[in-house]
Amino acid sequence: MFYAPVFTNDAIVLGILAVSLAFIFYTSSLKSGFWYKFYKIVPALLMCYLVPAIFNSLNIISDEESQLYYVASRYLLPASLVLLTLSIDLKAIANLGYKALLMFFTGTIGIVIGGPIAILLISIFSPETVGGAGPDAVWRGLATLAGSWIGGGANQAAMLEIFEYNPEKYGGMVLVDIIVANLWMAIILIGIGKKNAIDKWLKADNSAIEELKERVSSYTKSVSKIPNLTDYMIMLGFAFTAVGIAHFSADEISSFLTSNFEVFTDKKSAFSSFASKFFWMVSIATLIGVILSFTKAKKYEGAGASKIGSIFIYILVATIGMKMDLTTVFENPGLLAIGLVWMSIHAGLLILVAKIIKAPYFFLAVGSQANVGGAASAPVVAAAFHPSLTSVGVLLAVFGYVVGTYAALGCAMLMEIASKF
Repeated sequence: MFYAPVFTNDAIVLGILAVSLAFIFYTSSLKSGFWYKFYKIVPALLMCYLVPAIFNSLNIISDEESQLYYVASRYLLPASLVLLTLSIDLKAIANLGYKALLMFFTGTIGIVIGGPIAILLISIFSPETVGGAGPDAVWRGLATLAGSWIGGGANQAAMLEIFEYNPEKYGGMVLVDIIVANLWMAIILIGIGKKNAIDKWLKADNSAIEELKERVSSYTKSVSKIPNLTDYMIMLGFAFTAVGIAHFSADEISSFLTSNFEVFTDKKSAFSSFASKFFWMVSIATLIGVILSFTKAKKYEGAGASKIGSIFIYILVATIGMKMDLTTVFENPGLLAIGLVWMSIHAGLLILVAKIIKAPYFFLAVGSQANVGGAASAPVVAAAFHPSLTSVGVLLAVFGYVVGTYAALGCAMLMEIASKF
């Protein structure tokens, strides 16, 4: 039975999220007492994500009744990408080397092989969980998870069209997607609080990352100033003019592609994800930020451009948390088990490769989220390490869009084979 949440007015919901974020930031800034000890264990970023999830689980607020995630992901996310990439140092990012890309593709491979292995393992204990025939075949539904966990929503929709999974059962797959992906993101956020210990265990060489952070921090100090109202208005002008350009361009490009090329209108096509407006919006906003970094606009980093961008990111984090309903975790234990085993394989492979190549935890976390979370999550995780690293998350997330459909197709084929054993 559906019960309406206590608050459905988005103005009230936004107020609840805002006061939650303010409380978390205030308590995490305390240098002694209970909260100081609490945040030594639980990262503040995780609480920004978990508190809205608790409110959603208690039916105080509801993502299904709110448009805040849409607003945050379509307006605040591109604005934050502009402000956070305003001071980007492309040369320093290039100096990060091959490990960032290698960890991203390791994450992709982990998803591709994780699906069929999970089916084989779960079939030993519960064959009916991975069974089904025709449109009801479980592997067809799991193909939509592969699309979501490698590329994102557009790739997920493409897999649903290609493999024609029973729409009546699709909601169960969406539930597994949300629960497993969000649980994994929570684990990654916890890891960020322990990143120094993890890097020590991995024997990682953090020098390139630290150099990038130092260069951006030094530049920020060199142009630092006390911002006035004019500075804030100009920075918001940059950000939301870019949002407007990104939306206009994304609409035009998407319409042009779907109007002139049949391959982009066919949802069964591997190219259909490139007609996604969200893909173009994120890509164009990032490009505008990069272009501005070559102009005098870069100096607005000293007036707090990345801080404003971070505010937008944290609002996005809170709206992502609203999507998590903790009471549904054990609603479908069979499918949930497949998802958990699948994600564990993805995580295990990332840890193994990171240990072998001595990659920093930053590359593991962002490489994973560029796959599983896409453009909405990868910048959040990257910014949690340092605002100067946000662009790395964005660039890897774009790779996710590029390879998503192809990799998901390969994964689906392997899962079909595995389900017949």
